[in-house]
Amino acid sequence: MDKKKIDRISELTKISKERELTLEEKEEREALRFEYRKAFAQSLSGQLENITILEPDGTKIPVKDLKKN
Repeated sequence: MDKKKIDRISELTKISKERELTLEEKEEREALRFEYRKAFAQSLSGQLENITILEPDGTKIPVKDLKKN
């Protein structure tokens, strides 16, 4: 998600503290939040799949191999 969209979420949140958002603004904020959460989850998932577990005997097990079982 690009910085412009994140800034827009922040802007809408700030506006909501000053006054009631219009229906269009509420819908825009919810759509942007959904997009942000989706991008965050994809990023986190990618990071977790690249983790390797180091066993006490020194063997390394990639997390993505554990998901196959």
